[in-house]
Amino acid sequence: MDTKFTNQPTRVITIGLNLNDPHFDYSIKELNALAQANHMQVVTTVTQKLDHPFAGTYFGPGKIKSLKEIAEAQKAQYIIVNDELTPSQIRNLEKMTGKDIIDRTGLILEIFANQARTKEAKLQVKLARLEYQLPRLRTSASVRLDQQTGNGGGYTNRGSGETLLEMRRRTLGRQINNIRHHLKSVNKTKKVQSHQRKKMTIPTVALVGYTNAGKSTILNQLVKRWGTNESKRALVKNMLFATLSTEVRKLTLPNNRKFLLSDTVGFVSKLPHELISAFQSTLSEAANADLLIQVVDYSDPNRQLMMKTTMKTLKKMGIHGIPMITVFNKADKVGKHYPVQEGNSLIMSAQDPTNRSINALVKMIEQRIYRNYITVNLVIPYNQGQIISYLNTHADVLKAKYSAKGTQIKVNLPKPMLDRISQYQI
Repeated sequence: MDTKFTNQPTRVITIGLNLNDPHFDYSIKELNALAQANHMQVVTTVTQKLDHPFAGTYFGPGKIKSLKEIAEAQKAQYIIVNDELTPSQIRNLEKMTGKDIIDRTGLILEIFANQARTKEAKLQVKLARLEYQLPRLRTSASVRLDQQTGNGGGYTNRGSGETLLEMRRRTLGRQINNIRHHLKSVNKTKKVQSHQRKKMTIPTVALVGYTNAGKSTILNQLVKRWGTNESKRALVKNMLFATLSTEVRKLTLPNNRKFLLSDTVGFVSKLPHELISAFQSTLSEAANADLLIQVVDYSDPNRQLMMKTTMKTLKKMGIHGIPMITVFNKADKVGKHYPVQEGNSLIMSAQDPTNRSINALVKMIEQRIYRNYITVNLVIPYNQGQIISYLNTHADVLKAKYSAKGTQIKVNLPKPMLDRISQYQI
């Protein structure tokens, strides 16, 4: 059930089972942050410590009775559960508490639905929600259609009709197939665009990491300094999942070196598997990147858990073997000296007023994505002006002068580019 955006947040209670999980407190804290991101006010949190959930009700019967009383006293409209529940658990909890139940997966899907802006993101979210809803269709809908048509319910047609539940399942199945078909078309277009960028030999860098770690802020700082279109900034909000769509920006450094930078959707623990598959195409920029930058909130005491979540999610999506820089952002919040580089890690602040943090990050990026570039001397005939234009756009032209044979240039470029014009090398 979708929450409606009004001036007053929806009052909710969050609940969770502690199954001897050392990270349980953080998980509940994150659940409350997710609820707030969905314009909800968490009025209280109810937890229970058990060895395993009750099969049919999640909580024990005594705790459910207490939960019902608390929900009524607090005038809560929803109960948000810290785990993904089975359809029967949701039904039983709703019946016993008299409140609508939203599990963690349903909450995350609802946030994504409210935050999606592009056509692709909306399709992906709709697909994920339909796949989540399909096994949760209520059995109360199992009423025979032939019993509602007024045909008398005679012996000849008894049991032959289609139930409302079966009809709804077929309808959802058709919608899922239609959306998958549309997304295939979108994915084909994105693959063509990605292939064209690869042909241009412009290196690609992707920002990945936990939601609300500061990826979009870093992208905006880089665009402000070196972007080709400064007005194209990414949305920045102090909330989970402020960015759902992949943002790609072209950056040009003072030495004319260029690279593409993408800001991808943030991760969260217990990310629904429906979204992992649905957002496979959204994260294609990360899968095809020459370098990944994992952005970590250095001020969060749970940062190690966040890093594990990020790496686990990347692995689930088949993204591995790509060089990575780890950026520990928001060092200013804990009074840590910055910027400090240690190997492939950088402690920094995207809000650094001196720009030293961003400069240090760009230097690290440049050292890694241009590692395989080579410097050569070329003589380009005057009738091959398009090659000069191409090199000026896509390579680092260090020196140029004119001679009787043509334009003599010293250029820094990737080897695949040289292979196409090697006949002009001297």
